[in-house]
Amino acid sequence: MGFFTTITFMDIIDILIVSYVIYKLIMIIRGTRAVQLLQGIVVVIVAWALSILLGLNTLQWMMEQAFNYGLLAVIIIFQPELRRALEQLGRGKIFTRTVSQEEKEVNDRISEVIKSINYLSKRKIGALIVFEKETGLNEYIESGIQLKSKISAELLINIFTPNTPLHDGAVVIKNGEIRAAGCYLPLSENPFISKELGTRHRAAIGMSEVSDALCIVVSEETGAISMAMNGQVVRDVKDESLISKIFEELKPNVKSKDRTSFWKRKR
Repeated sequence: MGFFTTITFMDIIDILIVSYVIYKLIMIIRGTRAVQLLQGIVVVIVAWALSILLGLNTLQWMMEQAFNYGLLAVIIIFQPELRRALEQLGRGKIFTRTVSQEEKEVNDRISEVIKSINYLSKRKIGALIVFEKETGLNEYIESGIQLKSKISAELLINIFTPNTPLHDGAVVIKNGEIRAAGCYLPLSENPFISKELGTRHRAAIGMSEVSDALCIVVSEETGAISMAMNGQVVRDVKDESLISKIFEELKPNVKSKDRTSFWKRKR
């Protein structure tokens, strides 16, 4: 109890600020080579602690020398990350929320998808793209060729170009990346589906019946764009308001009421 009684309100503020700064620094170096370097530093610290506990004097001396010159080494090794952090601090971004940045990244990725869809549609190249949402699609991802690639219009166009190894099957997008291509999807057995719809459309509808995924189809006969979700399909998507539905479905905090009204209205 004595320890907690000595903590003041300013101590709590101090801890929160330091914790937030550490969190932002981790977010900055995430996905860079600095992560592996930090792991190396942790190994050195653990070795130093063990040398003290076990009485390994030589190893302890080596670790102490590493710490003495380690600060300069860290500055040299982490120079790109430190410069990046200082630049963000100068622009005031290090203390801003990352939500807007994440939304921009989502919008950029979806824009690449729409760019590829429009290209494929104009040239009547068949395509089937599936966006994983809440329901996991690992079963179908494993049926295709693993890619784990950054989303780009050029890559999607190359995948669906006829007479290429991956043009048959579906592309599955998960967590903002192209997870697999050439995936096999379940075909819908709904007897009321129009006879005009081919295998890609039936696969998209079948996928939407067994999951909450959003499926986009480009017809190779007509070049028409269709979207399937919750067992329903919207055909011949042309105008900008319908294409923007892709953005709405994949953004967070979209009311389910708005989604339902769209599919009922355009079915």
